Amino acid sequence: MPTIPRRLSPISSPLPDQDVVRELRAFQWNGQPTKRSITSVGLARTKSRPAVVETFVNEFWTSKQRAAHSLHEVSYRACFKPQLPRFFIDRFTKPGDVVYDPFMGRGTTVVEAALAGRAPAGCDINPLSAVLARPRLSPPTIEDVDARLASLNLSHAVSYPQELEVFYHPDTLREICALREYLMTRERSGAIDAVDRWIRMVAVNRLTGHSPGFFSVYTLPPNQATSVSSQVRINARRRQTPPRREVRTLIAAKTRSLLSDCDSDTRKTLLRSTQRARLLTGSAHATPQLASGSVTLVVTSPPFLDVVNYAADNWLRGWFCGIDTSAVEISIHRKVEEWQREMTQVLREVARVLRPGGHVAFEVGEVRGGAVKLEEAVLPCGITAGLEPRMVVINAQQFTKTANCWGVRNNSKGTNTNRIVVFRRPS
Repeated sequence: MPTIPRRLSPISSPLPDQDVVRELRAFQWNGQPTKRSITSVGLARTKSRPAVVETFVNEFWTSKQRAAHSLHEVSYRACFKPQLPRFFIDRFTKPGDVVYDPFMGRGTTVVEAALAGRAPAGCDINPLSAVLARPRLSPPTIEDVDARLASLNLSHAVSYPQELEVFYHPDTLREICALREYLMTRERSGAIDAVDRWIRMVAVNRLTGHSPGFFSVYTLPPNQATSVSSQVRINARRRQTPPRREVRTLIAAKTRSLLSDCDSDTRKTLLRSTQRARLLTGSAHATPQLASGSVTLVVTSPPFLDVVNYAADNWLRGWFCGIDTSAVEISIHRKVEEWQREMTQVLREVARVLRPGGHVAFEVGEVRGGAVKLEEAVLPCGITAGLEPRMVVINAQQFTKTANCWGVRNNSKGTNTNRIVVFRRPS
């Protein structure tokens, strides 16, 4: 069989499963053929014939940072690259189809679906998710953002949490607090608009980081806010004090970066795509807002057991947005069996909203130092929920910037691969 080019090419129309399988089998990257194996999946306490699932391993999409549309450059813990949902969007959907993510996170799937001309739908129990995702589906112009920023009086704030001076210069913190009060007042009065939401989203992503592009002194990466006490220690160890940062200037600069790829064609595509957008805040177990059989493709990644503490990581973002992250019931499971029960419930609801013949691309990871491979754990969950396992796609690649900054070596610690279990709802 002929070798497929360097990267798998975009597909103009949906492919049957068997064609995707043939494509994966033939793919080569840097002269390395796809590795293949067979997994037999049975269900405990049943006499049903085990399902046979083929697994494919290669570097199917790029490991480079910032290789996708500029609108994706929003930090969030444990998010996947836009190339992952695009891989499955290209192969299993056509323009106008609904693409859904029940664990929306920063909104990678919904934004990529909209950019591809599909109707985006997403759900997340954390209200912060919609704060991050919604503004990028209908981005304002740079001129509108500049005008709104110029109109704001950020010289005074009623509330001033002095303990946050470990992160911010006092003048910077005063501007942050003033902007926070403006946005929360607009939200409560119902006057908040698309430009306000955009400014809030950008500000949330400039709160902390380790470069002059953030409001803060050097601290953890922007997707993980450390505690006040930990920042005190960081400051002492690095002998640093928070420098003055101009809030308006940094929001304007990040806006220009995020909108750098938003030409007129992109805006037209987003306008068409988002007319049917549905972003929900709530549990993925019950989404009555989504009609049965209305979704063509689900691309999602759930919490990987207790690997990430989303509430702790996002406490500062929650403060800025008026969200009590400690009260958000994000799933954290220490035991695989507990996680499986949760995923089975979610996949039952996914099977309801999925149209017959529709697909699920369920991305998980290897955890506990590689001892637990969640793709093996989720396969019986999907079967129990009434879905057919079709294949497992493992995208194996070198770690990129975020992992390297923690001193984590590839294939030694952490999540080293994207492991995607593909299910299909029976026709």
